[in-house]
Amino acid sequence: MHVIVSSAYALFMMTSYAVVNGNRIGYDDKSHHTGPTMKANETEWETKAKLLLKGELARRGVTYAQLVEKLAAIGVVDSEPNIRNKISRGKFTAVFLLQCLTAIGSDTVRL
Repeated sequence: MHVIVSSAYALFMMTSYAVVNGNRIGYDDKSHHTGPTMKANETEWETKAKLLLKGELARRGVTYAQLVEKLAAIGVVDSEPNIRNKISRGKFTAVFLLQCLTAIGSDTVRL
């Protein structure tokens, strides 16, 4: 990752805050986490995304095989095992989520 900041601001960041074990970086009066804490939060979001999509599929009674057909109808070609794996891991893009929701006719979701 590349970050461009003014030299004066960079000096402020370097003299005011420290990196501790490579896991926490403090700047802008906020703590920004990397490492294990970030991974735990990421896993929680993946679980929420997975449950949201699975819930919408279940509400509409759509199987993975039917989802493959519905996605193909809107121009998204993917295999059933690949879709099943993406959803079960919860590791998919926002684009994939929107494609699935559009394909199954879901225009409103509750978070």
